[in-house]
Amino acid sequence: MEPTKQRLKAMCVFNYEGKTLASRGYDKNKDETFYRLIGGTILFQEKSEDGVRREIMEELKCEIDSLEFIKVVENIFSYIGENRHEIVFLYKGELSNKDLYKQEKIHIIEPNIEFDAEWISVKDVLEGKIILYPDLDYSGILK
Repeated sequence: MEPTKQRLKAMCVFNYEGKTLASRGYDKNKDETFYRLIGGTILFQEKSEDGVRREIMEELKCEIDSLEFIKVVENIFSYIGENRHEIVFLYKGELSNKDLYKQEKIHIIEPNIEFDAEWISVKDVLEGKIILYPDLDYSGILK
């Protein structure tokens, strides 16, 4: 069954020493490996800032310092043959738990899903060697 409505998402960019934190994904229909920024769905009647803070606490077990709103991105895409439509509130910030910057991979356990977040090369993203979603121009965002 195909979704018939948009989903609201809140995601956060964390930059550190030429890398950014993202989770790895794979679309078998496209035979595409990609990365996605950390964050998730905004709950009904939840403000986007509260949503991104909650999602990062759930996923990484830490607070966000110096949180700054970047922009809203409309993300229309296909994943495993299913059409999707997301409105993404994009933020950037710093992790309050500085030890997370030293971990190559961070294992995330949520209800019904487990995945790893990893520090990926900003240079590779900007040069198109790594696909990062949502799809947008990251040149002024990633450092």
